Amino acid sequence: MEEIDVKTKYCKFCGQRIPEDAVMCTHCGRQVEELKNEQPQVIVNNTNTNTNINDYGRKPKNKWIALILCICLGFLGAHKFYEGKAGMGVIYIFTAGIFGIGIFIDLISLLFKPNPYYV
Repeated sequence: MEEIDVKTKYCKFCGQRIPEDAVMCTHCGRQVEELKNEQPQVIVNNTNTNTNINDYGRKPKNKWIALILCICLGFLGAHKFYEGKAGMGVIYIFTAGIFGIGIFIDLISLLFKPNPYYV
């Protein structure tokens, strides 16, 4: 049989042959070499150039203005035009606020919206 030529050294505690690059003895388990304390060089580039634009093109609207418009001119859809919903405003004009039911629903929903709310 041929023996593979592996570079070895002897454990200073038990005297057994161990691989040359071993830090721990494979026989007795004791540490035979000092651990190399080389820390990798880490470069942290922490410059934040992001800009937060989370409104997605939405405009803030005042809840109280929309509520007053809904109470006074709800049958004309003034609060819908204020929110930028012109199509719904036209429907409110021709149906008198969807026969009053739409105005009532909008009053309740406007009361529970935060101020300002986004449309």
